[in-house]
Amino acid sequence: MMKILVAYGTRPEAIKMAPVIRALRARPEIFEVTVCATAQHRQMLDQVHQVFGLKADIDLDLMRPDQTLNGLISRCFGGVDEVLADVAPDWVLVQGDTTTAMAVAIAAFHRGIRVGHVEAGLRTGDLQHPFPEEANRRIIDVFADALFSPTSASAYALRSEDASTERIHITGNTGIDALLQVAGLEPDRKAEGEILITVHRRESFGEPIREIFHAIRELAERFPGFRWVYPVHRNPNVRQAADEVLKGHRNLELHEPFDYLEMVRRIRSARLILTDSGGIQEEAPTFGKPVLVLRRTTERPEGVEAGVARLVGTDRTAIVAETTRLLTDESAYHSMVSGANPYGDGKAAERIADILSGKPYEPFRFLAEDQREQP
Repeated sequence: MMKILVAYGTRPEAIKMAPVIRALRARPEIFEVTVCATAQHRQMLDQVHQVFGLKADIDLDLMRPDQTLNGLISRCFGGVDEVLADVAPDWVLVQGDTTTAMAVAIAAFHRGIRVGHVEAGLRTGDLQHPFPEEANRRIIDVFADALFSPTSASAYALRSEDASTERIHITGNTGIDALLQVAGLEPDRKAEGEILITVHRRESFGEPIREIFHAIRELAERFPGFRWVYPVHRNPNVRQAADEVLKGHRNLELHEPFDYLEMVRRIRSARLILTDSGGIQEEAPTFGKPVLVLRRTTERPEGVEAGVARLVGTDRTAIVAETTRLLTDESAYHSMVSGANPYGDGKAAERIADILSGKPYEPFRFLAEDQREQP
């Protein structure tokens, strides 16, 4: 029996870990699974637990109002260290690039416990974009014993950093597993005149996020036939700017954050998505939805290479120009909706379970992306 501790703290982590937990628990003769939630994000995490029928065996309840990164890290180290001592797992699995993932991974490393990193190898090459995620994921990848890389591009990045090939496993992204699992739970919403917006990146706080919001307001005025829908992140740095620039426009809707099922429905029915989210860059191509990425860099270049996403940054003029092009040029629009999803095939979690149990597996491949020169 192999003892696995799965740890997460935010909604995206829980979404992408839910299929892994399910795949591991489907093999009770091999794995004994303990789930630890740090609750870095409390309310949004609880929503995902309901959707996927998850329940944390251990809940550290670390969220505090207006918490700092360093304050969160210090509480996480103390709480997780006690969990590791009590559970004594053979493996600790973390996902992505959050403060929770980094702190839990380091705590396990300090105790000599093997670490598996789900979604390893994503890179922008800029430690400030996204901040602090780029640093978090690089730190984990230095010492993780198993690097579950979602694509060949992320595996290539790891090999470029001299990660040993026996540590790297190309699995596909578990977020696609989760998406396909819930996509059939509700019928499609018919809202083809809807533009979905999500904006929350920490590195955009201040003038960049105001530039984004002014662009969105200009677009809402230029295209009154569309409904511009923005579930506003709860961070006060986002909310204050959104209220100042966007509030009160007649065809621009500001909502509380959608739960995961509602977000999936909105993605499926949207005409176009403007986002700085990493997860939505992966999810939208599953439903053939064009994505304009409101960031200077992206750690998910596969969507750009496949033609289903475009990097437009935070400049007001560029955002307005690219969005206008897709809303007025049918050929440009359809060239983006016709591409395939380069991020996964719904079997990533099963591959991870196979790898941990020592079984052979078939790596995830997307078209001809493996033709790139290997280091």
